[in-house]
Amino acid sequence: MTTDCWRLDSFAQTLVLAGSGGRLPCVVYWGAPLPKACDLGAIAAAEARDVTGGMLDANPALSICPEAERGFPGQPGLALRDAEGRVLRPRLRLLEVEAQESALTVKAGDDEIGLRYVARFAIDAETHVLTLSAEIESDAPVMLDWLAAPVLPAPQLSDEMIDVSGRWIGEFRLQRTPWSAGIRLREARTGRSGHEHFPGLIVPGRGATNTAGAAYGFHYGWSGGHRMVAEELPDGRRQVQFGHASGTELAPVTRAATAPLLVTFSRAGLNGCATAFQRHIRDRIVQWPAPERPRPVHYNCWEAVYFDHDVAELKEIATRASALGAERFVLDDGWFGRRDDDTTSLGDWWIDERKYPEGLAPLIEHVHDLGMSFGIWFEPEMINAESETFRAHPDWALGPMDQIEGRQQRVLDLASEAVRDYLFDRIGAVLRDHAVDYVKWDHNRLLPYPDAAQTRGVYDLLDRLRAAHPKVEIESCASGGGRIDAGILARTQRVWLSDSNDAVERLRIQHEAALFLPAAITGSHVGPRRCHTSGRVLSMPMRAWVAAQRHMGFEMDPRELSEDEAQTLTRVTAWWKANRDWMMRAEIHRLDSVDASVIAEAQIAEAGARFVVFAGRAGTSPQILPRPLPLTGLEPDALYRLELVNGQDIGPASRGDVALARGAVELPGAYLMSQGIQLPAAFPETIWVIEGRRI
Repeated sequence: MTTDCWRLDSFAQTLVLAGSGGRLPCVVYWGAPLPKACDLGAIAAAEARDVTGGMLDANPALSICPEAERGFPGQPGLALRDAEGRVLRPRLRLLEVEAQESALTVKAGDDEIGLRYVARFAIDAETHVLTLSAEIESDAPVMLDWLAAPVLPAPQLSDEMIDVSGRWIGEFRLQRTPWSAGIRLREARTGRSGHEHFPGLIVPGRGATNTAGAAYGFHYGWSGGHRMVAEELPDGRRQVQFGHASGTELAPVTRAATAPLLVTFSRAGLNGCATAFQRHIRDRIVQWPAPERPRPVHYNCWEAVYFDHDVAELKEIATRASALGAERFVLDDGWFGRRDDDTTSLGDWWIDERKYPEGLAPLIEHVHDLGMSFGIWFEPEMINAESETFRAHPDWALGPMDQIEGRQQRVLDLASEAVRDYLFDRIGAVLRDHAVDYVKWDHNRLLPYPDAAQTRGVYDLLDRLRAAHPKVEIESCASGGGRIDAGILARTQRVWLSDSNDAVERLRIQHEAALFLPAAITGSHVGPRRCHTSGRVLSMPMRAWVAAQRHMGFEMDPRELSEDEAQTLTRVTAWWKANRDWMMRAEIHRLDSVDASVIAEAQIAEAGARFVVFAGRAGTSPQILPRPLPLTGLEPDALYRLELVNGQDIGPASRGDVALARGAVELPGAYLMSQGIQLPAAFPETIWVIEGRRI
């Protein structure tokens, strides 16, 4: 039987598809680049498994859409019922494969039930990310229970998988689960990506670390809840599937599609996956209103005033924020309707004349006179029962009238064109009538039930607003990190990673999120002296330098700052501004710290000529002195000059003769990556910042 093969290549990886007998092809190889002239047929033949006792007489194919009708013993890639609820079992026959240099389109169908299936594969030679998607069309309406993006085999030489859980003010917690017989299933059913279920997966090869070894990365770009299946079959084969949360198409359809599944292979440990995703999100997914504009230092007034808006007070706060280095002022919740607390007025998107008797213009003019741009908060997808809009349109709310509310609010039905038109008009009027260049788009409760149509409605509304106001940047916030994925990032330019401004918590959250997210889109703010979510009191150097790791901002009352705190924040902000152009395009490499209390990363410039290391101490160490911190991503034969940026923060814990504490040091890349750098001793809840340049 003739076997047909197709391949996609980048500098970092090769993917090979093979098929025969008119059936769907399988991914027979995904990993390190193969020689251009190698025999793909031989590779496909080499992948054939033996048959032994207790099995069928042949191995059912682990194809790009495994089929239950073929005797496949695991999770199928497609689950359908007809409009009356009867289970359908498609038998897909391969129709054609359209092959281009960097893309493949696989077409198949089942004439008996009137179904067509298309899978798409594309590789980006610069970011080293593959984009996979699948879609179906049916002659008759069908109920879609499950559709996986093209299914990939998981590596055999892997002992565990790493997925991401979390909670409010505790996002991006990595979970390591051993491979074993059966299914590891993650499903986000809250109607958004979720604090609990970031749609990502890393499968490390045996012994892989942040900086070395093989690793496979997955990121599903959908904001409405996803399903991940990582399965080990009885015969030992493994598969990974991603798709929308099951059963979220609530009505029969004649067409359905997955979101894009971004995948990448790395020979440089987890960091290879991380830097590929960072590049791809920043350069291919996010659509920047003004790409040439430096990322502005951000000020948000939420943790300064909450709902208590007073124009004179806000002007004073803006003046002080500007003096510290802020370049954008964002007016948060509380400016609209009769919004004095979180029980009222969501949906009433008009200016509160009690708080703003002359409208927003006086505040905006003051902000502009300070040289800052102006941003504003909305929560468009939500409504309060205590609002004029709800009283006029109770039918606009999603779900039953007796539902459990969240934060005293309900969800608007964005599958409704009338609801979307209302929001487009009300939000558009604010953006049209005021010089607004930034919207913080919040989402503070779960859906009453998951519904893919709601997510499509959100996407449509965002797309319409962006087309009408192309210069406005949008931040995705969902009680912090509750909706972060490549789907929402195709329509926004910033994410609020967590509602926690606790710098110790942020140090970890930012570190783990760097597996998938670049610095340029990741907001990080200097919070109040006493953190409002943890009660912890942290020094200004710790707060400021942790914020300087990402897109820097402030979110506290600047009037609380002591003179020393203000000077420190001004100095760190000036440093960030001086370095932001290259840092916002740098690759974030997580460092393998031997000391579990040290969370460290190196941000390496695109050309590799400079870098900055952030090494934060989140707790106490088991040993007395700091262990050396090995770096990564340097040229072994090159010489680097390293200098401690915040040497003024050396305190009483350091009493010895550490070279970095005395001044700049010059060391070869090979030494820095194998032996590492010696850091001065420091108390917990402190951070060291080291700049490096290739000589």
